[in-house]
Amino acid sequence: MSDVTPTAPGPAGSPVAEPTTPPVTGLELRTGTVPRRRVVSWALWDWATQPFNSVIITFVFTALYLTGDAFLPADVAALDRGDSRREQALAGLTSGLGAWITVAGVLVALLAPVLGQRADVAGRRKAWLGGSTAALVVCMLALFLVRAEPAYFVLGAVLIALGSVASEIAGVNYNAMLVQVATPATVGRVSGLGWGLGYVGGIVALVLVVVADSAGWWGMPTEDGLPYRVIAVGCAVWALLFAWPLFRWVPEAPPAADRPRVGLLRGYVQLWRDVVELFRTSRPTFWFLLASAVFRDGLAGVFTFGAVIASASFGFGSTEVIVFGIAANLVAGVSTIAVGRLDDRLGPRTVILTSLAGLVVAGLAVVGLHDLGKGVFWAGGLLLCCFVGPAQAASRSFLARVTPAGRESEIFGLYATTGRAASFLAPALWTLLIAVTGATIWGTLGIIVVILAGLLLMLAVKDPRAAGAARG
Repeated sequence: MSDVTPTAPGPAGSPVAEPTTPPVTGLELRTGTVPRRRVVSWALWDWATQPFNSVIITFVFTALYLTGDAFLPADVAALDRGDSRREQALAGLTSGLGAWITVAGVLVALLAPVLGQRADVAGRRKAWLGGSTAALVVCMLALFLVRAEPAYFVLGAVLIALGSVASEIAGVNYNAMLVQVATPATVGRVSGLGWGLGYVGGIVALVLVVVADSAGWWGMPTEDGLPYRVIAVGCAVWALLFAWPLFRWVPEAPPAADRPRVGLLRGYVQLWRDVVELFRTSRPTFWFLLASAVFRDGLAGVFTFGAVIASASFGFGSTEVIVFGIAANLVAGVSTIAVGRLDDRLGPRTVILTSLAGLVVAGLAVVGLHDLGKGVFWAGGLLLCCFVGPAQAASRSFLARVTPAGRESEIFGLYATTGRAASFLAPALWTLLIAVTGATIWGTLGIIVVILAGLLLMLAVKDPRAAGAARG
Protein backbone atom coordinates (compact mmCIF):
# COMPACT_ATOMS: atom_id res chain seq x y z
CA MET A 1 0.00 0.00 0.00
CA SER A 2 1.37 3.43 -0.81
CA ASP A 3 -0.81 6.02 0.90
CA VAL A 4 1.05 9.30 1.22
CA THR A 5 0.95 12.33 3.46
CA PRO A 6 2.40 15.75 2.57
CA THR A 7 5.36 17.01 4.60
CA ALA A 8 7.46 20.14 4.59
CA PRO A 9 8.20 21.71 1.17
CA GLY A 10 11.24 20.35 -0.64
CA PRO A 11 14.04 22.31 -2.31
CA ALA A 12 11.84 23.29 -5.23
CA GLY A 13 9.11 24.57 -2.95
CA SER A 14 6.78 21.65 -3.62
CA PRO A 15 5.57 19.23 -0.91
CA VAL A 16 7.43 15.98 -0.52
CA ALA A 17 5.26 12.87 -0.23
CA GLU A 18 6.24 10.26 2.29
CA PRO A 19 4.53 6.86 2.54
CA THR A 20 2.14 6.30 5.40
CA THR A 21 2.97 2.96 7.00
CA PRO A 22 -0.15 0.77 7.25
CA PRO A 23 -0.98 -0.16 10.85
CA VAL A 24 0.03 -3.54 12.22
CA THR A 25 -2.80 -6.07 12.22
CA GLY A 26 -3.81 -8.35 15.05
CA LEU A 27 -2.81 -11.42 13.06
CA GLU A 28 0.71 -10.07 12.58
CA LEU A 29 1.10 -9.94 16.35
CA ARG A 30 0.37 -13.66 16.66
CA THR A 31 3.41 -15.78 17.42
CA GLY A 32 3.73 -19.53 17.65
CA THR A 33 0.88 -21.96 17.12
CA VAL A 34 -2.66 -21.95 18.45
CA PRO A 35 -3.82 -25.04 20.38
CA ARG A 36 -6.26 -27.14 18.38
CA ARG A 37 -8.68 -27.22 21.33
CA ARG A 38 -8.89 -23.42 21.23
CA VAL A 39 -9.63 -23.41 17.48
CA VAL A 40 -12.33 -26.08 17.74
CA SER A 41 -13.89 -24.38 20.76
CA TRP A 42 -14.15 -21.12 18.81
CA ALA A 43 -15.58 -22.82 15.72
CA LEU A 44 -18.23 -24.66 17.75
CA TRP A 45 -19.94 -21.34 18.57
CA ASP A 46 -21.07 -21.14 14.92
CA TRP A 47 -22.45 -24.70 15.21
CA ALA A 48 -24.16 -23.78 18.50
CA THR A 49 -26.03 -20.66 17.38
CA GLN A 50 -26.87 -21.40 13.75
CA PRO A 51 -30.18 -23.18 14.58
CA PHE A 52 -31.57 -19.77 15.56
CA ASN A 53 -31.24 -18.77 11.90
CA SER A 54 -31.95 -22.06 10.14
CA VAL A 55 -34.63 -23.58 12.39
CA ILE A 56 -36.30 -20.62 14.11
CA ILE A 57 -36.07 -17.84 11.50
CA THR A 58 -35.80 -19.53 8.11
CA PHE A 59 -37.47 -22.93 7.99
CA VAL A 60 -39.66 -23.74 10.99
CA PHE A 61 -40.77 -21.38 13.77
CA THR A 62 -41.51 -18.21 11.81
CA ALA A 63 -42.31 -19.84 8.46
CA LEU A 64 -44.60 -22.63 9.67
CA TYR A 65 -45.90 -21.26 13.00
CA LEU A 66 -45.64 -17.54 13.72
CA THR A 67 -46.87 -16.44 10.28
CA GLY A 68 -49.41 -19.23 9.89
CA ASP A 69 -53.09 -19.91 10.60
CA ALA A 70 -52.59 -20.25 14.36
CA PHE A 71 -52.25 -16.48 14.73
CA LEU A 72 -55.25 -15.53 12.61
CA PRO A 73 -58.65 -14.76 14.16
CA ALA A 74 -60.73 -17.97 14.24
CA ASP A 75 -63.28 -16.72 11.69
CA VAL A 76 -60.54 -15.69 9.24
CA ALA A 77 -58.55 -18.92 9.68
CA ALA A 78 -61.71 -20.89 8.81
CA LEU A 79 -61.92 -19.26 5.38
CA ASP A 80 -60.88 -21.23 2.29
CA ARG A 81 -57.32 -20.94 1.04
CA GLY A 82 -57.22 -18.28 -1.64
CA ASP A 83 -59.90 -16.18 0.02
CA SER A 84 -58.75 -12.56 -0.22
CA ARG A 85 -59.51 -11.78 3.44
CA ARG A 86 -57.51 -14.77 4.62
CA GLU A 87 -54.59 -13.98 2.34
CA GLN A 88 -54.64 -10.35 3.44
CA ALA A 89 -54.57 -11.41 7.09
CA LEU A 90 -51.60 -13.73 6.47
CA ALA A 91 -49.83 -10.90 4.66
CA GLY A 92 -50.41 -8.78 7.75
CA LEU A 93 -48.56 -11.34 9.84
CA THR A 94 -45.58 -11.56 7.50
CA SER A 95 -45.37 -7.79 7.11
CA GLY A 96 -45.68 -7.35 10.88
CA LEU A 97 -42.81 -9.75 11.46
CA GLY A 98 -40.84 -7.97 8.75
CA ALA A 99 -41.41 -4.61 10.44
CA TRP A 100 -40.03 -5.84 13.76
CA ILE A 101 -37.03 -7.44 12.05
CA THR A 102 -36.43 -4.15 10.21
CA VAL A 103 -36.33 -2.34 13.54
CA ALA A 104 -33.83 -4.93 14.74
CA GLY A 105 -31.69 -4.34 11.65
CA VAL A 106 -31.62 -0.59 12.29
CA LEU A 107 -30.56 -1.20 15.90
CA VAL A 108 -27.75 -3.48 14.75
CA ALA A 109 -26.54 -0.92 12.20
CA LEU A 110 -26.47 1.82 14.83
CA LEU A 111 -25.04 -0.16 17.74
CA ALA A 112 -22.66 -2.75 16.26
CA PRO A 113 -19.58 -0.60 15.55
CA VAL A 114 -19.83 1.49 18.73
CA LEU A 115 -20.36 -1.51 21.00
CA GLY A 116 -17.51 -3.23 19.18
CA GLN A 117 -15.32 -0.20 19.81
CA ARG A 118 -16.09 -0.36 23.54
CA ALA A 119 -15.28 -4.09 23.63
CA ASP A 120 -11.90 -3.46 21.96
CA VAL A 121 -10.90 -0.60 24.24
CA ALA A 122 -11.87 -2.35 27.47
CA GLY A 123 -10.60 -5.78 26.47
CA ARG A 124 -14.09 -7.19 27.02
CA ARG A 125 -14.65 -8.90 23.69
CA LYS A 126 -15.44 -12.32 25.17
CA ALA A 127 -17.58 -10.72 27.86
CA TRP A 128 -19.74 -8.98 25.25
CA LEU A 129 -19.96 -12.24 23.29
CA GLY A 130 -21.04 -14.05 26.45
CA GLY A 131 -23.68 -11.47 27.34
CA SER A 132 -25.19 -11.36 23.86
CA THR A 133 -25.12 -15.16 23.55
CA ALA A 134 -26.96 -15.39 26.86
CA ALA A 135 -29.51 -12.86 25.60
CA LEU A 136 -30.03 -14.95 22.47
CA VAL A 137 -30.60 -18.08 24.57
CA VAL A 138 -33.12 -16.24 26.77
CA CYS A 139 -35.03 -15.05 23.68
CA MET A 140 -35.24 -18.61 22.35
CA LEU A 141 -36.37 -19.96 25.71
CA ALA A 142 -39.01 -17.23 25.95
CA LEU A 143 -40.49 -18.32 22.61
CA PHE A 144 -42.00 -21.21 24.57
CA LEU A 145 -44.46 -18.61 25.94
CA VAL A 146 -45.77 -17.81 22.45
CA ARG A 147 -49.00 -19.76 22.44
CA ALA A 148 -51.02 -20.35 19.26
CA GLU A 149 -53.31 -17.35 19.71
CA PRO A 150 -53.41 -14.03 17.82
CA ALA A 151 -52.73 -12.10 21.03
CA TYR A 152 -49.29 -13.71 21.29
CA PHE A 153 -48.10 -12.75 17.80
CA VAL A 154 -46.44 -9.48 18.86
CA LEU A 155 -44.62 -11.25 21.67
CA GLY A 156 -43.25 -13.79 19.20
CA ALA A 157 -42.22 -11.12 16.68
CA VAL A 158 -40.52 -8.99 19.34
CA LEU A 159 -38.59 -11.99 20.69
CA ILE A 160 -37.44 -12.91 17.17
CA ALA A 161 -36.31 -9.31 16.61
CA LEU A 162 -34.48 -9.11 19.94
CA GLY A 163 -32.87 -12.46 19.24
CA SER A 164 -31.68 -11.11 15.88
CA VAL A 165 -30.06 -8.12 17.57
CA ALA A 166 -28.37 -10.35 20.15
CA SER A 167 -27.20 -12.74 17.43
CA GLU A 168 -25.70 -9.96 15.31
CA ILE A 169 -23.93 -8.25 18.22
CA ALA A 170 -22.59 -11.62 19.34
CA GLY A 171 -21.42 -12.31 15.80
CA VAL A 172 -19.44 -9.07 15.71
CA ASN A 173 -17.35 -10.07 18.72
CA TYR A 174 -17.17 -13.70 17.63
CA ASN A 175 -15.74 -12.68 14.25
CA ALA A 176 -13.28 -10.34 15.96
CA MET A 177 -11.99 -13.24 18.05
CA LEU A 178 -10.81 -14.93 14.86
CA VAL A 179 -7.45 -13.17 15.32
CA GLN A 180 -7.15 -14.82 18.74
CA VAL A 181 -7.44 -18.37 17.41
CA ALA A 182 -5.59 -18.13 14.09
CA THR A 183 -2.24 -17.09 12.65
CA PRO A 184 -1.52 -15.48 9.27
CA ALA A 185 -0.85 -18.98 7.92
CA THR A 186 -4.08 -20.56 9.23
CA VAL A 187 -6.72 -17.81 9.29
CA GLY A 188 -8.40 -19.02 6.09
CA ARG A 189 -8.94 -22.60 7.20
CA VAL A 190 -9.99 -21.52 10.71
CA SER A 191 -12.58 -19.10 9.32
CA GLY A 192 -13.79 -21.77 6.90
CA LEU A 193 -14.06 -24.33 9.70
CA GLY A 194 -16.29 -22.06 11.77
CA TRP A 195 -18.51 -21.05 8.87
CA GLY A 196 -18.74 -24.62 7.60
CA LEU A 197 -19.67 -26.00 11.01
CA GLY A 198 -22.37 -23.34 11.19
CA TYR A 199 -23.96 -24.61 7.99
CA VAL A 200 -23.73 -28.25 9.05
CA GLY A 201 -24.93 -27.60 12.60
CA GLY A 202 -28.00 -25.76 11.42
CA ILE A 203 -28.93 -28.56 9.07
CA VAL A 204 -28.34 -31.30 11.68
CA ALA A 205 -30.75 -29.43 13.95
CA LEU A 206 -33.25 -29.14 11.10
CA VAL A 207 -32.99 -32.86 10.35
CA LEU A 208 -33.74 -33.62 14.01
CA VAL A 209 -36.90 -31.50 13.68
CA VAL A 210 -37.93 -33.40 10.54
CA VAL A 211 -37.33 -36.73 12.29
CA ALA A 212 -39.40 -35.65 15.30
CA ASP A 213 -42.23 -34.54 13.04
CA SER A 214 -42.13 -37.81 11.09
CA ALA A 215 -42.33 -39.72 14.38
CA GLY A 216 -45.42 -37.78 15.41
CA TRP A 217 -43.46 -36.09 18.19
CA TRP A 218 -43.47 -39.45 20.00
CA GLY A 219 -46.96 -38.90 21.34
CA MET A 220 -46.45 -35.34 22.60
CA PRO A 221 -49.62 -33.19 22.44
CA THR A 222 -49.59 -30.94 19.37
CA GLU A 223 -52.27 -28.46 20.45
CA ASP A 224 -51.50 -24.82 21.15
CA GLY A 225 -48.36 -24.89 19.00
CA LEU A 226 -46.52 -27.01 21.58
CA PRO A 227 -44.14 -28.75 19.11
CA TYR A 228 -42.92 -25.41 17.75
CA ARG A 229 -42.49 -23.99 21.23
CA VAL A 230 -40.52 -27.07 22.25
CA ILE A 231 -38.35 -26.64 19.13
CA ALA A 232 -37.42 -23.13 20.32
CA VAL A 233 -36.43 -24.51 23.72
CA GLY A 234 -34.42 -27.22 21.98
CA CYS A 235 -32.51 -24.60 19.98
CA ALA A 236 -31.71 -22.75 23.22
CA VAL A 237 -30.43 -25.95 24.86
CA TRP A 238 -28.43 -26.73 21.70
CA ALA A 239 -26.75 -23.30 21.95
CA LEU A 240 -25.85 -23.83 25.59
CA LEU A 241 -24.44 -27.31 24.96
CA PHE A 242 -22.10 -26.28 22.18
CA ALA A 243 -21.23 -22.63 22.91
CA TRP A 244 -19.65 -23.09 26.35
CA PRO A 245 -16.25 -24.44 25.13
CA LEU A 246 -15.42 -21.04 23.65
CA PHE A 247 -15.84 -19.35 27.02
CA ARG A 248 -13.79 -22.07 28.70
CA TRP A 249 -10.85 -22.39 26.33
CA VAL A 250 -10.51 -19.15 24.33
CA PRO A 251 -8.81 -16.35 26.32
CA GLU A 252 -10.12 -12.79 26.55
CA ALA A 253 -8.60 -10.17 24.25
CA PRO A 254 -6.22 -7.66 25.87
CA PRO A 255 -7.46 -4.06 26.13
CA ALA A 256 -6.41 -1.54 23.48
CA ALA A 257 -4.46 0.64 25.90
CA ASP A 258 -3.58 3.26 23.27
CA ARG A 259 -7.21 4.12 22.53
CA PRO A 260 -9.42 6.47 24.59
CA ARG A 261 -12.32 5.22 26.69
CA VAL A 262 -15.42 7.28 25.92
CA GLY A 263 -19.14 7.11 26.68
CA LEU A 264 -21.69 5.60 24.31
CA LEU A 265 -22.75 8.87 22.64
CA ARG A 266 -19.18 10.17 22.46
CA GLY A 267 -18.35 6.85 20.84
CA TYR A 268 -20.05 7.94 17.62
CA VAL A 269 -17.71 10.93 17.39
CA GLN A 270 -14.75 8.66 17.96
CA LEU A 271 -16.16 6.20 15.41
CA TRP A 272 -16.19 8.90 12.72
CA ARG A 273 -12.59 9.79 13.51
CA ASP A 274 -11.65 6.13 13.33
CA VAL A 275 -13.31 5.74 9.92
CA VAL A 276 -11.39 8.77 8.59
CA GLU A 277 -8.18 7.32 10.01
CA LEU A 278 -9.03 3.95 8.48
CA PHE A 279 -9.35 5.55 5.05
CA ARG A 280 -6.01 7.31 5.48
CA THR A 281 -3.91 4.47 6.84
CA SER A 282 -5.65 1.19 5.95
CA ARG A 283 -7.21 1.74 2.55
CA PRO A 284 -7.75 -1.99 1.72
CA THR A 285 -9.92 -2.32 4.83
CA PHE A 286 -12.00 0.71 3.91
CA TRP A 287 -12.66 -0.32 0.33
CA PHE A 288 -13.29 -3.93 1.28
CA LEU A 289 -16.05 -2.85 3.67
CA LEU A 290 -17.81 -1.15 0.76
CA ALA A 291 -17.27 -3.91 -1.82
CA SER A 292 -18.23 -6.71 0.56
CA ALA A 293 -21.44 -4.92 1.56
CA VAL A 294 -22.62 -5.25 -2.04
CA PHE A 295 -21.64 -8.83 -2.79
CA ARG A 296 -22.70 -10.10 0.65
CA ASP A 297 -26.21 -8.86 -0.09
CA GLY A 298 -26.13 -10.93 -3.26
CA LEU A 299 -24.91 -13.97 -1.29
CA ALA A 300 -27.75 -13.50 1.17
CA GLY A 301 -30.17 -13.33 -1.76
CA VAL A 302 -29.13 -16.80 -2.92
CA PHE A 303 -30.42 -18.38 0.30
CA THR A 304 -33.28 -15.92 0.85
CA PHE A 305 -34.88 -16.55 -2.53
CA GLY A 306 -33.51 -19.99 -3.38
CA ALA A 307 -36.53 -21.87 -2.02
CA VAL A 308 -38.88 -19.45 -3.77
CA ILE A 309 -37.15 -20.06 -7.11
CA ALA A 310 -37.28 -23.83 -6.58
CA SER A 311 -41.00 -23.75 -5.78
CA ALA A 312 -42.31 -21.05 -8.12
CA SER A 313 -40.04 -21.55 -11.14
CA PHE A 314 -39.17 -25.25 -11.08
CA GLY A 315 -42.26 -26.74 -9.43
CA PHE A 316 -40.62 -28.20 -6.31
CA GLY A 317 -43.06 -29.46 -3.68
CA SER A 318 -42.68 -28.71 0.02
CA THR A 319 -40.81 -31.96 0.70
CA GLU A 320 -38.49 -31.36 -2.25
CA VAL A 321 -37.75 -27.84 -1.01
CA ILE A 322 -36.78 -29.13 2.44
CA VAL A 323 -34.63 -31.91 0.98
CA PHE A 324 -32.94 -29.43 -1.33
CA GLY A 325 -32.40 -27.05 1.58
CA ILE A 326 -30.69 -29.76 3.59
CA ALA A 327 -28.52 -30.78 0.63
CA ALA A 328 -27.68 -27.17 -0.20
CA ASN A 329 -26.49 -26.34 3.31
CA LEU A 330 -24.48 -29.54 3.60
CA VAL A 331 -22.77 -28.78 0.28
CA ALA A 332 -22.11 -25.21 1.42
CA GLY A 333 -20.67 -26.41 4.73
CA VAL A 334 -18.37 -29.04 3.26
CA SER A 335 -17.11 -26.75 0.47
CA THR A 336 -16.47 -23.93 2.93
CA ILE A 337 -14.32 -26.11 5.19
CA ALA A 338 -12.43 -27.53 2.20
CA VAL A 339 -11.76 -24.21 0.47
CA GLY A 340 -10.38 -22.68 3.69
CA ARG A 341 -7.00 -24.23 2.88
CA LEU A 342 -6.99 -22.55 -0.53
CA ASP A 343 -7.67 -19.27 1.25
CA ASP A 344 -4.40 -19.67 3.17
CA ARG A 345 -2.51 -20.79 0.07
CA LEU A 346 -3.86 -18.42 -2.59
CA GLY A 347 -5.21 -15.59 -0.46
CA PRO A 348 -8.81 -14.63 0.43
CA ARG A 349 -9.10 -12.15 -2.44
CA THR A 350 -8.55 -14.94 -4.99
CA VAL A 351 -11.11 -17.15 -3.24
CA ILE A 352 -13.67 -14.33 -3.15
CA LEU A 353 -13.21 -13.38 -6.81
CA THR A 354 -13.34 -17.01 -7.97
CA SER A 355 -16.43 -17.71 -5.87
CA LEU A 356 -18.26 -14.61 -7.12
CA ALA A 357 -17.41 -15.46 -10.74
CA GLY A 358 -18.65 -19.02 -10.18
CA LEU A 359 -21.89 -17.68 -8.72
CA VAL A 360 -22.48 -15.47 -11.74
CA VAL A 361 -21.89 -18.33 -14.19
CA ALA A 362 -24.02 -20.83 -12.24
CA GLY A 363 -26.82 -18.28 -11.79
CA LEU A 364 -26.91 -17.49 -15.50
CA ALA A 365 -27.04 -21.23 -16.24
CA VAL A 366 -30.05 -21.67 -13.93
CA VAL A 367 -31.88 -18.88 -15.77
CA GLY A 368 -30.79 -19.79 -19.29
CA LEU A 369 -31.51 -23.54 -18.96
CA HIS A 370 -34.72 -23.10 -16.96
CA ASP A 371 -36.88 -24.86 -19.55
CA LEU A 372 -34.96 -28.13 -19.11
CA GLY A 373 -36.67 -28.77 -15.77
CA LYS A 374 -35.84 -29.58 -12.15
CA GLY A 375 -32.50 -31.19 -12.90
CA VAL A 376 -31.16 -27.78 -13.88
CA PHE A 377 -31.98 -26.33 -10.48
CA TRP A 378 -30.59 -29.32 -8.61
CA ALA A 379 -27.28 -29.02 -10.48
CA GLY A 380 -27.10 -25.24 -10.72
CA GLY A 381 -28.50 -24.60 -7.25
CA LEU A 382 -26.05 -26.92 -5.52
CA LEU A 383 -23.22 -25.40 -7.56
CA LEU A 384 -24.29 -21.97 -6.35
CA CYS A 385 -24.11 -23.22 -2.77
CA CYS A 386 -20.58 -24.52 -3.36
CA PHE A 387 -19.48 -20.91 -3.89
CA VAL A 388 -21.57 -19.03 -1.31
CA GLY A 389 -19.94 -20.43 1.82
CA PRO A 390 -16.32 -19.99 0.67
CA ALA A 391 -17.04 -16.38 -0.32
CA GLN A 392 -18.49 -15.66 3.13
CA ALA A 393 -15.68 -17.34 5.06
CA ALA A 394 -12.98 -15.74 2.89
CA SER A 395 -14.58 -12.34 3.49
CA ARG A 396 -14.15 -12.83 7.23
CA SER A 397 -10.52 -13.92 6.86
CA PHE A 398 -9.80 -11.02 4.46
CA LEU A 399 -11.05 -8.51 7.01
CA ALA A 400 -9.06 -10.18 9.79
CA ARG A 401 -5.93 -9.85 7.66
CA VAL A 402 -6.31 -6.08 7.12
CA THR A 403 -7.84 -4.87 10.39
CA PRO A 404 -5.52 -2.81 12.65
CA ALA A 405 -4.66 -4.54 15.92
CA GLY A 406 -7.00 -3.73 18.79
CA ARG A 407 -9.85 -2.61 16.53
CA GLU A 408 -11.26 -5.95 15.43
CA SER A 409 -14.67 -5.69 17.11
CA GLU A 410 -15.13 -2.13 15.89
CA ILE A 411 -14.24 -3.03 12.29
CA PHE A 412 -16.42 -6.14 12.30
CA GLY A 413 -19.15 -3.90 13.71
CA LEU A 414 -18.71 -1.64 10.67
CA TYR A 415 -18.80 -4.81 8.57
CA ALA A 416 -22.26 -5.55 10.01
CA THR A 417 -23.38 -1.94 9.54
CA THR A 418 -22.31 -1.64 5.90
CA GLY A 419 -23.97 -4.98 5.23
CA ARG A 420 -27.23 -3.65 6.65
CA ALA A 421 -26.90 -0.46 4.60
CA ALA A 422 -26.73 -2.43 1.35
CA SER A 423 -29.27 -5.11 2.26
CA PHE A 424 -31.97 -3.58 0.02
CA LEU A 425 -30.12 -4.16 -3.27
CA ALA A 426 -30.88 -7.81 -4.05
CA PRO A 427 -34.52 -7.71 -2.81
CA ALA A 428 -35.17 -4.50 -4.78
CA LEU A 429 -33.79 -5.84 -8.06
CA TRP A 430 -35.49 -9.19 -7.47
CA THR A 431 -38.84 -7.44 -7.06
CA LEU A 432 -38.30 -5.05 -9.98
CA LEU A 433 -37.39 -7.72 -12.54
CA ILE A 434 -40.28 -9.96 -11.54
CA ALA A 435 -42.68 -7.02 -11.76
CA VAL A 436 -41.37 -6.10 -15.23
CA THR A 437 -41.26 -9.63 -16.68
CA GLY A 438 -44.12 -11.27 -14.78
CA ALA A 439 -42.02 -14.40 -14.13
CA THR A 440 -40.20 -15.37 -10.92
CA ILE A 441 -37.23 -16.93 -12.73
CA TRP A 442 -36.10 -13.52 -14.01
CA GLY A 443 -35.78 -12.28 -10.46
CA THR A 444 -32.69 -14.50 -10.30
CA LEU A 445 -30.97 -12.03 -12.62
CA GLY A 446 -31.42 -9.34 -9.98
CA ILE A 447 -29.35 -11.39 -7.53
CA ILE A 448 -26.75 -12.06 -10.22
CA VAL A 449 -26.45 -8.34 -11.02
CA VAL A 450 -25.74 -7.54 -7.35
CA ILE A 451 -23.09 -10.29 -7.14
CA LEU A 452 -21.52 -9.07 -10.39
CA ALA A 453 -21.41 -5.49 -9.06
CA GLY A 454 -19.68 -6.73 -5.92
CA LEU A 455 -17.22 -8.69 -8.07
CA LEU A 456 -16.31 -5.57 -10.05
CA LEU A 457 -15.87 -3.53 -6.87
CA MET A 458 -13.73 -6.30 -5.38
CA LEU A 459 -11.34 -6.11 -8.34
CA ALA A 460 -10.28 -2.67 -7.06
CA VAL A 461 -9.46 -4.01 -3.57
CA LYS A 462 -5.82 -4.95 -3.07
CA ASP A 463 -4.67 -8.32 -1.79
CA PRO A 464 -4.08 -8.11 1.98
CA ARG A 465 -1.00 -10.32 1.63
CA ALA A 466 0.51 -7.73 -0.73
CA ALA A 467 -0.16 -5.04 1.86
CA GLY A 468 1.54 -7.16 4.50
CA ALA A 469 4.54 -7.73 2.23
CA ALA A 470 4.86 -3.97 1.75
CA ARG A 471 5.16 -3.58 5.52
CA GLY A 472 7.81 -6.23 5.75
